[in-house]
Amino acid sequence: MGRTSVVIFKDYRPDFAAFFNQESYRRYHRFSVQPNMILHLRSDWRSFGDYLNDFSKKYRARAKTARKKLEGIHAEELDLQQIRNLRTRIIELYHYVAENAPFNTFFLADHHFESMKEHLADNFRIFGYFSGDELIGFYTLILNHGDIDTYFLGYDKELQKSRQLYLNMLLDMVEFGIRQHCKRIIFGRTALEIKSTIGAVPVEIVGLIRHNHPLVNLFMKKAFSSVSPKMEWIQRNPFKDD
Repeated sequence: MGRTSVVIFKDYRPDFAAFFNQESYRRYHRFSVQPNMILHLRSDWRSFGDYLNDFSKKYRARAKTARKKLEGIHAEELDLQQIRNLRTRIIELYHYVAENAPFNTFFLADHHFESMKEHLADNFRIFGYFSGDELIGFYTLILNHGDIDTYFLGYDKELQKSRQLYLNMLLDMVEFGIRQHCKRIIFGRTALEIKSTIGAVPVEIVGLIRHNHPLVNLFMKKAFSSVSPKMEWIQRNPFKDD
């Protein structure tokens, strides 16, 4: 087995990252990538209506408009057999999103979603959107005690804009989280601005990276910055009382 060239510690909150101030980590380059978008579910949101009522008029109208554009589309949770039956279409929809992502290093195996369902059971949830009998979109969630981690999703490229599928998925994730009495929804590090429009806020995450070759390590900071550039975005706030 060959020697490891690069060592990475990733996805730590800044308060925990203080642990890496020790001398043994002095040669590591500290980096901060896109923030993690997190929505803290308020205890007084007992229904999706309560959540929308806390929106300002502008964002409440925007959410209601998105809901109207979904008329004629029905959503349902998929069980393991449905996931197997729809495997080809699910992967097709997933690939459209993955191939158009700003940065992507891998693609999931065709059986990935059914495997997740087999192993995580009720802690892995997948919801599909249907126009008639045709699957036009889906999203997945992982339940982690009081948190929900949003996972991979996919949608029909021809219907995404006209039906506002992505925004409706985000809203449905919030509604699911409220029904499940969860504390947080962790939306991840993509599509930051639109996630902020439904109430998610950025939480910085940091990491450390080091190359085992001393000369290469000298240029690690510059090299890492070139492959992981900062993205400019505007943070929105949909709530009327914040």
